[in-house]
Amino acid sequence: MTSAQWNQIKFFKPYEFDSPDDPGSGVRMQFDLMTKLDYLREEVGFPLIINSGVRTPAHNADVGGVDGSSHESGYAADIFARTSLARHAILAAAFKLGFRRAGIAKTFIHLDTDPSKPQDVIWLY
Repeated sequence: MTSAQWNQIKFFKPYEFDSPDDPGSGVRMQFDLMTKLDYLREEVGFPLIINSGVRTPAHNADVGGVDGSSHESGYAADIFARTSLARHAILAAAFKLGFRRAGIAKTFIHLDTDPSKPQDVIWLY
């Protein structure tokens, strides 16, 4: 994303999406995803904590990510969600906003807008 695009994002900063082994990498998030995440934050009405944004291939392997993960290309974010109420609020708003790919884990929700992957899917971790 460009600086001008990041300036349009109200609720997030690039560093929140950095791969831990590549400071500054959060700037590589995809604009479409970030726009939807910004609307998502506004819709749910509570702060969204990002567990994972951009990942280098090395970090992706370290955390057990799949080869070709949407995180590597900046199309994915994992959002902290420890309670069933938080998971429901995030998913309900995400689907309302047009997200078509989601993963559900015990402590996070994965959302992505990767156009190269199957759409209208939900998976469990």
